[in-house]
Amino acid sequence: MAFLSSPEFWVALSQIILINIVLSGDNAVVIALACRSLPPRQQKKAILFGSVGAIVLRVVLTFFAVYLLQLPYLKLLGAALLLWIGVGLLKGDDGEEHLEGHANLAAAIKTIVVADLVMSLDNVIGVAAAAKGNVPLLVFGLVISIPLIIFGSAIILKLMDRFPIIITGGAALLGWVAGEMALSDPSATHFVEQHHYLHNVLPALGAALVVAAGKWLARGQQPQTADQPA
Repeated sequence: MAFLSSPEFWVALSQIILINIVLSGDNAVVIALACRSLPPRQQKKAILFGSVGAIVLRVVLTFFAVYLLQLPYLKLLGAALLLWIGVGLLKGDDGEEHLEGHANLAAAIKTIVVADLVMSLDNVIGVAAAAKGNVPLLVFGLVISIPLIIFGSAIILKLMDRFPIIITGGAALLGWVAGEMALSDPSATHFVEQHHYLHNVLPALGAALVVAAGKWLARGQQPQTADQPA
């Protein structure tokens, strides 16, 4: 435990915590979106278990991050998965009934963990660099971030109940992140360097695609009524 008295340890720990505060915004939005239709008691369980599971996977991912990020097409696959998650989270925001049962709780937790894992491909590099190979520091810093993510998710969840437009904004954020992730894939580096406008266009297209597809699917799920045209 001698490392606890080292100033370098506390500086690096502060950096990891700061990185996680900055990067937890996206994760908190995903968690809130995935939990919004669960009963209140299950919302708390999904936030807790989903956050802990996501952090554990992020620790594991960090050890392989440098290698994984060099693999071509991995980020393209991750971007496609993130678009799919964003559409799936958005399509039920109108007229959706409360989910019930352990199966739906498990589905929410799975969505949280998978989305966080995909979105963390870039984030873990910053954390790993701050840890400088110190495993206890890395684990300690990521564990500390759990309450930050949980607290942020709880706040966003309450805001979503009051301002439903946040749901659409959150789904659009996932589409934007997906576009940015696709741009940073090693297989696309040369093409992106020749077309700098893609740095703004592709994330915007990703956000628009998620919102348009999610809204269209949500409209198709609504039952027709006598007052509605066929």
